[in-house]
Amino acid sequence: MALEEGARSCLLRFRHRLEQDIKPSYLMDHMISDGVLTVDEEERISNKPTRKDQAVALLELLLRKDNRGYISFYNALVKETYGDLANLLHDDLPQTLPGAYKSSSDGCTSYVQTVLSEGGVPQRPVVFVSRPEFVNCVREKLYRLQKEPGWVTVFGMAGSGKSVLAAEAVRHHGLIEECFPGGIHWLSIGQLDKPDLMVKIQSLCFRLEQSLDSPSLHRPPNSLDEAKERLRYLTLRRYPRSLLILDDIWDSTVLKAFDIHCRILLTTRNRSLTDSVSGAKYEVEVESGLDEKKGLEILALYTNTKLHGLPEEARSIVKECKGSPLVVSLIGALLKEKPNRWRYYLNQLQQKQFKRIRKSSSYDYDALDQAMDASIEVLPDEHRELYKDLSVLEKDIKVPAKVLSVLWDLEPEHVEDILEEFVNKSLLFVDSNNKPHLYYLHDLQLDFLVEQNRTQLESLHNKVVHQYQQHYRDGPPTSGDEECLYWIRFLTHHMAKANLSQELYSLMFSLDWVSIKAQIMGPAHLINDYVEYGPILDKEVMRSQFQEFLSLNGHQLEQRPFPDVVQLALSQPHTSEVYRQALLQAQDRASTGKLYFDWLNKSSVENLSRLVIHPHQGSIYSACFSHDGAKIASSGACKTLKVFKSTSGEKLTEIQAHDDEVLCCAFSPDDRLLATCSSDRKVKVWNVERSMLLRVFEEEHEEQVNHCQFTNTTRRLLLATCSNDKFLNVKVCEFNTMFGHFEPVNHCCFSPDDTYLSTSSNDGTVKLFQMSSANEWKTINVRNMFAESDEEVLVKCSTWTADGKHIICAARNAALVFDVETSDMLLEIRTNRLSTVQYCHACSTSNLLAIAFSNYAVELWDLEANKKMADCSGHLSWVQRVQFSPDGSQLLSCSDDQTVRLWETNKVHTSSAVCLKRDSDVLFYDEEIIVSAADNCNRLQVLEVPSGKLLATLLGHTKTVLHCRFSHNGQTLITSSEDTTIRVWRWQSGECKVLQGHKEQVRSFSLLSTLPVDTRLLSWSFDGTVKMWDIESGEKLQDIQAHRGAILSCHVSPDGCLFATTSADKTAKLWQCESWQCVHTLSGHQDCVRSCRFSWDSRCLATGDDNGEIRLWSVKDGSLLRICSRDGKDGMDSLHGGWVTDLHFSPDNSLLVSTGGYIKWWDVEKGEALQTFFPTGTALKRIHVSADFSTFVTIDSIGILYILERVV
Repeated sequence: MALEEGARSCLLRFRHRLEQDIKPSYLMDHMISDGVLTVDEEERISNKPTRKDQAVALLELLLRKDNRGYISFYNALVKETYGDLANLLHDDLPQTLPGAYKSSSDGCTSYVQTVLSEGGVPQRPVVFVSRPEFVNCVREKLYRLQKEPGWVTVFGMAGSGKSVLAAEAVRHHGLIEECFPGGIHWLSIGQLDKPDLMVKIQSLCFRLEQSLDSPSLHRPPNSLDEAKERLRYLTLRRYPRSLLILDDIWDSTVLKAFDIHCRILLTTRNRSLTDSVSGAKYEVEVESGLDEKKGLEILALYTNTKLHGLPEEARSIVKECKGSPLVVSLIGALLKEKPNRWRYYLNQLQQKQFKRIRKSSSYDYDALDQAMDASIEVLPDEHRELYKDLSVLEKDIKVPAKVLSVLWDLEPEHVEDILEEFVNKSLLFVDSNNKPHLYYLHDLQLDFLVEQNRTQLESLHNKVVHQYQQHYRDGPPTSGDEECLYWIRFLTHHMAKANLSQELYSLMFSLDWVSIKAQIMGPAHLINDYVEYGPILDKEVMRSQFQEFLSLNGHQLEQRPFPDVVQLALSQPHTSEVYRQALLQAQDRASTGKLYFDWLNKSSVENLSRLVIHPHQGSIYSACFSHDGAKIASSGACKTLKVFKSTSGEKLTEIQAHDDEVLCCAFSPDDRLLATCSSDRKVKVWNVERSMLLRVFEEEHEEQVNHCQFTNTTRRLLLATCSNDKFLNVKVCEFNTMFGHFEPVNHCCFSPDDTYLSTSSNDGTVKLFQMSSANEWKTINVRNMFAESDEEVLVKCSTWTADGKHIICAARNAALVFDVETSDMLLEIRTNRLSTVQYCHACSTSNLLAIAFSNYAVELWDLEANKKMADCSGHLSWVQRVQFSPDGSQLLSCSDDQTVRLWETNKVHTSSAVCLKRDSDVLFYDEEIIVSAADNCNRLQVLEVPSGKLLATLLGHTKTVLHCRFSHNGQTLITSSEDTTIRVWRWQSGECKVLQGHKEQVRSFSLLSTLPVDTRLLSWSFDGTVKMWDIESGEKLQDIQAHRGAILSCHVSPDGCLFATTSADKTAKLWQCESWQCVHTLSGHQDCVRSCRFSWDSRCLATGDDNGEIRLWSVKDGSLLRICSRDGKDGMDSLHGGWVTDLHFSPDNSLLVSTGGYIKWWDVEKGEALQTFFPTGTALKRIHVSADFSTFVTIDSIGILYILERVV
């Protein structure tokens, strides 16, 4: 029969959405088992090249199927957790089977009621909630018994509602008329011995015979075999097309008594029972969970309350019931008699007091603990003990058989057989989509086990740890498979629960364990461990050292390839246990030739961030604390919304929120909701806990929505939004539109008491609207504060002080404080003219104001004292948002550098360090290192390190200094600049000679030879020329146009015969020093060639480009020797964290060091990376190397100086 028109129309209507989202291979498994799809059809679909092509083919086929195909597809969506897609199809589910539309809407006519009553089928419960997806599935299987006898098994765990579903499935006129005109006969079985079973069959035979026109005069059967034969005769001869329903079957021997070639529907907890009988077999698994809406519906019906009138405890009760129809019904029945005990029964559920949750009902067990216990009692003794071990599992955690193989010390195959028995008896669930299969307990089963074995839990966890230690004597598993993941994630949990504090201490304070767990699980799980088990570890200082290491390096530990943890740990303070272990390991591994580098001057640099998180690929536009401070939400360019723990950065939720960039996210005051707004012009509201979309506001705005904000209190929950619309640009969803701005509005926020809404606009004003009337109260004209300039004034945001008396606005390079009553400006905080204020936020518990700048900085100001209190440096790009935690103890900031940083407000402070630029040179003496670098005012600073003593300050260049270098004797310092000049300084006296001739900025230069008598210097510029100078006389000796594009680097070979140039034209060239003729043009780089360096034997040239790629060339013939390893693109899709800016060979030419976003050391022969050092900042420009290749000096993008020494 063809597919119903309503169902067909529904498929066509949502076809595009289904094609986008479904994974056909998983769905087709269910549809084949339902018999609506053949293996050949599956193969044809699977042969399609892409997932989307397969989805298209499956839906094409589905449109040609009948109602059973639609029902099967719907059930497959439900089972594979495509709940949102299943909801789209739900309303058009065919309610009946073919030919069944001859009666009332639900098919339950007087004829049906008569047939079911005569057959002993139970009435609907007093409180009944329909579950059409399961009912339709059972009916679809029963329909297959129309032409031949067979078995339909409805199985599930205790209390999942199997019996009610079985009875409901046959409550249908069309089904009875077409398939079972001989009637439907119900027999409740339960746990029976043979005499009781014979009595049951005798009773059934008597009932069947009484219904005949001429009742039999046979005596009752005297044996089980005789009873079986009598039943066979009746079902085959007198009731040939009838259905026998066997409710609550436990034992296969009982089932064999009904193996009489008839049509049987049975309910059971053991899905494998029908293996012992003959005939066609079909299965329907009843998932134990009612959704929240169904659970609330049951409670509303029992208590005779409207859904919206249920108390707030109702939702929590349904959650604690874990969706079990039995438990929800037991609670509902109790509340019907004692309607004032909502809080009491919620507490009983939360405390797992199952014995107190009892109520006589039609169910065989009047309390949950009895129902659970009955399932376990039927297990053999040895298996019952093994099942007890499952008490140690965590909720919602699935484990592979191998984990239990270690725990039980049994062969994996034997374990799989035992687990299959548990699954068949509905004592355990299996996720068969995974290979290997994963096993898990329902929450109620686990709660019951924990409660039953509470006094033995410590010893059970101890057993887990002991078995693990026996099995993994040689070290933790590192395979990354499901077994490995379980042990790495939960070993600390089992140790803590077993009270094995010494073992836990040894494990968690081991750098080896940190390395393994961070690589396999990520750093957030480790940080959680230190937070959770801190009281047990009882080593506060050491715990904070490990926690700080992970918090500040978490974004590095999430990179792939995985960084060397020992090298990262060498950047920790010298007093840290993390550093101590790292140094020992580095020294040990260095003896085998491994490279490690110690950061000598790290004590001069403080890490002020408490936690660094890398939640998104792409810019992060918004991040906010939840009102309890426990969670942080973030959103940005990658279109997603993420929620993670504020203590560790562990991801809790990830939602593909919008079709375009998500510009803002905000928690509701009770933290149950999250609002997002986007460039796609939509505003969405999400349920935080369930990651579920609740509302979409699509027509509120016609341009991108810039900001969204909930009210601060729950007294009247409102959501304000603002957009780039010209007129209707401020709205309070489902409340009102605020009129007043005629330019885009960037930001909106409520006053602390929700009396006013402030809006910040590109029209240069902040407007305050009264929420009681939605009328404009007053306008603060921020534009007038910048009267000295004709440039437009865009107000980025506004923030209220805690008392609601002052409002602070961000515009241009200033944060302005206004009195709300008088609109007078009280205070002005201005930064330098080159950076703009991106955002500001006032702390609700102090006088602090946080300001985010476009120059990557975050500053904290005391508004009362008008004094800057702290610099929060660390971001590597524009800071988009700052927010204090509700208690004011922490500050978060998010940036275009893809990170969210957390700061402790009482620990950050202003920095007094000199901020050096990255262009520098270094002199290495025996015990002394002298560094020359420009500062932010283009002054040359000559410093002695690590003491920091200032030796000289040189003034002269009028624009940015791009390069500086000492002469070979260290007496002369040469510099080049954006001002197109080169200066030659006697740095100790300050004398200076100026070399002029280049037309554009002089990026760099190089001395032609290492001989003190050779005073020739090569310089190159963006003008594409290379020039040679005599630095003594200042005379220009040579000048050539070397490249079509800007020249980016140049290097002279150590033998003085050749020099190399590299250019933005993606080539490098080799030139003869004497003739200045081009010898070879080296082509192959796919981006600008940024750097070059000859090997010390002058036989090899290394070149690096802007894609992070390094190539090695033969100087003799210009051929490519090798490309340094391309394995390891980072989050920015670069091989080196950015441009390759500098290169150096070791004296024996076996090693190469390179700088980019970080420093890498390479094996020249193999082209493989040997070590990586990650600086705090990024975009390193130069690295200076001592003659023995043991000491390395560089400066990062935020001015931090690094002196690295090779560990030996």
